[in-house]
Amino acid sequence: MLIPSQAIARRTLLRGLGVSLALPWLEAMGPVTSWAQDVAADSAAAKTAAPNRMAFLYVPNGKNMADWTPSTEGAGFELTPILHPLAKVKDKLLVLSGLTADGARAYADGGGDHARALSAFLTGARPLKTDGINIRNGVSVDQVAAARIGDQTRLPSIEIGTEAGAMAGNCDSGYSCVYSSTMSWRSATQPLPKEIHPKVVFDRLFGASNDPARAKRDLRRKSVLDFVREDSKSLAHRLAANDVRKLDEYFASIRDIEVRIERAEKLPPVKTPDYQVAPSVPAVYEEHIRMMVDLMVLAFQADVTRVATFVLANEGSNKPYAFIDVPEGHHDLSHHGGDASKQAKLKQINLFHTKQLAYFLEKLESVQEGDGTLLDHSMVAYGSGIHDGNAHNHDDLPVLVAGRGCGTLQTGRHLRYAKETPISNLWLSLLDRMEVDMEKLGDSRGHLSDLM
Repeated sequence: MLIPSQAIARRTLLRGLGVSLALPWLEAMGPVTSWAQDVAADSAAAKTAAPNRMAFLYVPNGKNMADWTPSTEGAGFELTPILHPLAKVKDKLLVLSGLTADGARAYADGGGDHARALSAFLTGARPLKTDGINIRNGVSVDQVAAARIGDQTRLPSIEIGTEAGAMAGNCDSGYSCVYSSTMSWRSATQPLPKEIHPKVVFDRLFGASNDPARAKRDLRRKSVLDFVREDSKSLAHRLAANDVRKLDEYFASIRDIEVRIERAEKLPPVKTPDYQVAPSVPAVYEEHIRMMVDLMVLAFQADVTRVATFVLANEGSNKPYAFIDVPEGHHDLSHHGGDASKQAKLKQINLFHTKQLAYFLEKLESVQEGDGTLLDHSMVAYGSGIHDGNAHNHDDLPVLVAGRGCGTLQTGRHLRYAKETPISNLWLSLLDRMEVDMEKLGDSRGHLSDLM
């Protein structure tokens, strides 16, 4: 016989020494509500449907497009070789062809396509060519959402990555390094640097930073869960069996990440020619990506934030992929010149990145939330600001959106848009689904009407 859960507020936190741990959605909370709504009132009138989330994942240097673009449009499309790892979530995908990032084009500015590609991807703006302090771009779509709905969660947004990037200096033909390493822009002159250290991200999400108690906890190598254990025991007595199981799974996920972070910190850095691995991050690139992915899933699950950006590698990255038998640098291979052997290796790198996306989407799909999953209640945009790295063109970009956006996206389709359709039209359309009304973003010319 199941014991019914006693109603608890959505804003409930488990507390301990220097720690405040948000909870996932539980049946005892009723319908999922926003943080701000629950603070305002615990009444039934204040409760709403599951919140929508948005995540933006970026990969550099374009794609091997012949192995990316589906040959047919509509619901009957077949997954191409690069997209095949997404087979388990195909019915929750929108592959979008024909979108353009005009702000990334050279025009009179000459070289710098990589810097422009990343900085224009979410802003729809044209970055000012400079390697000085007078940087200028546009506001990115994630920060538009964060500014409008960020007060409903503990953190307005999170910005993460795997490669460190300088915030000054010349990194691409006269463009500041900030352009090729930063995707999120709070204002035209305020880039938001990404965090590449999983432990820092974890502490930001679940711990009290700059707190003496946190330093003591690190010294004693204790889990954040140890500090909320008594609080969690008292909560468990008020929950039904389904909620107890869900809470146990949530705690297990947190503990798993803690163990992986601790293990990664003890491992020696990988000795890779011509590539510097940042200290205190996992030595294995795939483990680094997946640890960051797990943190994003936890952040969405606990409703710590509803907006995230993840740069899997900086634009123009020449990272080698010897672990998949591709020892050459990614950027070097992207300048393939039509060489079939280089294109085959580029395809392997593209495939590796898609596998990491699949890991993320399947993790979201595995988390039940109300009458759906986290993937049902999310919109995950994935792509690059470059079409083909050899041509450095910025039209017909490799872009897809996964998740059903709380029922506002009709997925399982390949859509092709008219030539020169701004990618910022897509971002406006996703903002609509976050209940953020915006008339224009960057070079946008309207909304995409056929996403539903």
